[in-house]
Amino acid sequence: MAIALSILSVTPAAGCGGAGGGPGTSGTLTLYSAQHEGPTNALVKAFERQTGASVQVRFGADDELASQIAAEGSVSPADVFLAENSPPLTLLAEKGLLAKLASSTLARVPTKYNSPSGDWVGVAARETALIYDPRQVAPGQLPHSILDLAQPAWRGRLAIAPAEPDFQPVVAAVSKLDGEAAAERWLTGFQSNAKRYNDNEGIVAAVEHGQVAVGVVNHYYWYRLAQEVGFARMRSRLYYFGHGDPGALVDVSGAGVLRSSRRQSLAQRFVAFLVSSAGERALVRSGDWEYPLGSGVAPAPGLEPFDHLEAPSVAPADLGDGHVALGLLQRAGLL
Repeated sequence: MAIALSILSVTPAAGCGGAGGGPGTSGTLTLYSAQHEGPTNALVKAFERQTGASVQVRFGADDELASQIAAEGSVSPADVFLAENSPPLTLLAEKGLLAKLASSTLARVPTKYNSPSGDWVGVAARETALIYDPRQVAPGQLPHSILDLAQPAWRGRLAIAPAEPDFQPVVAAVSKLDGEAAAERWLTGFQSNAKRYNDNEGIVAAVEHGQVAVGVVNHYYWYRLAQEVGFARMRSRLYYFGHGDPGALVDVSGAGVLRSSRRQSLAQRFVAFLVSSAGERALVRSGDWEYPLGSGVAPAPGLEPFDHLEAPSVAPADLGDGHVALGLLQRAGLL
């Protein structure tokens, strides 16, 4: 989700040393975060309570913050980057801007959700899904694959947010599984069929109010609205493609430590906290409806079980640094 750039300084109360205090935990850490403000702030506050350290947060969109870090280079004030999606982390790793993470941190998360070179770790996941209006689309009419939505039958009935960072990994997954030519043909169909929205929240609202039949979103946007208005009052429903379809892609938010950080010990401690039991419980309690990836913490009750999602065999690292997806979207006229 694109977020306007802002800075928030979160400082613990005086005398808050916390049980986790000790060497390498004092001082102020600077976090660049493309994650939603709610879960980010919940994680920061939990870390501060545990360590007594302070964290200053700069919020922005994935590509905006990654570009800023690359431009700042060795003088970046950032110590840690928390990305909404994995491609910006891959981009920074390719540029040699991320430090290696402690093996104990990486071990808390299944290997396939981490950087193969050990310089970022998966923190949270969400499933690509289809939100639909059952008044316009009966369950038996739902598409077998996300690729089917490029067919003329869906013209004017589909909503997408092509500029959303969450949509680009789906494009990368189609390209990875079926090739760039197939991905370009699919996106050309989307260009003809889809109504475009600025973000996932706009898609969820449009389908919920019957303005469009179906929309491609990450699952947690539906859950966030349902929590706000009441699950029983929701008119729209979620449909999970499953069976290894690219429309069942699991997107991963991850975190890495900047090589240029002058607070390496504290930065490593913070990233380790994100995937610890305490950190993942804070994520779940924040009400963001993502799946915690670290330390075996259970997701929020009511979510589809993570091991039932039948995601495609595409790891976050397989999605690359985003340039392939961006090029495909531009050639299809969606950006």
